[in-house]
Amino acid sequence: MDIQQNYFAFLGLPESYDIDLKSLAARYHELQKTLHPDRFAHLSDREKRLSVQYTAYLNEAVTTLKSPLGRAQYLLNLHGIDTISEASVQLEPAFLFEQMALREDLEDIKALPSPEEALDQFLDKVVQQLATYQKLFAEYYALGDVESLDRAAAVIRKMQFMVKLQKEIELVESELD
Repeated sequence: MDIQQNYFAFLGLPESYDIDLKSLAARYHELQKTLHPDRFAHLSDREKRLSVQYTAYLNEAVTTLKSPLGRAQYLLNLHGIDTISEASVQLEPAFLFEQMALREDLEDIKALPSPEEALDQFLDKVVQQLATYQKLFAEYYALGDVESLDRAAAVIRKMQFMVKLQKEIELVESELD
C-alpha cells in the first residue's frame, strides 16, 4: 500500500468517472479496518504515524471520489488539467447570465409567502441540470483526447456553479425549517 499512488490505485478501483459507489464504500470499510490507528497502538511510533497518514489519505480519497464533482476534478488533475482555480476555464457569457438569472430566481422564491413547493421544484431543476453536466463530462472524459479533456474541464466549471447553487438552495431549505 502506497500513498504515492493515485486514489483509484490506492483503493483498487478502475480509473473512471463512472464508479460503483457501493464498491467504493466496501473498499473503504475494508481498508479502514486494516489501517485504523488503533490496530497499531502497540507498535513503534513510526508505524503509528504511517497508520495515521494512510488513514488520512484513505479518508481524503474516499471523500474526493464519492463526490461527482470532486471525482471529475481529480480525474482531470491526473491529466495535468487544473479545474480548481478560478481562472482555469473561461465560460461563455450566456452561461454566466443564466447563473445570475438562477440566483435571482432563488431570491424571488425566498420572498414568496410559502416558498417550499417552488423551492423543491427549483432544486429539482438544478439537480437535473447538474446530472446533465455530469453525463456530458463522462462522455468527454471517455473520449480522452486533448480537445475532449478541455471540453470536460469547461463542463466541470459549470458543475461547480450548479453544486454551489444546490448548496445555496439547501441552505434556504434549512432556514425555512
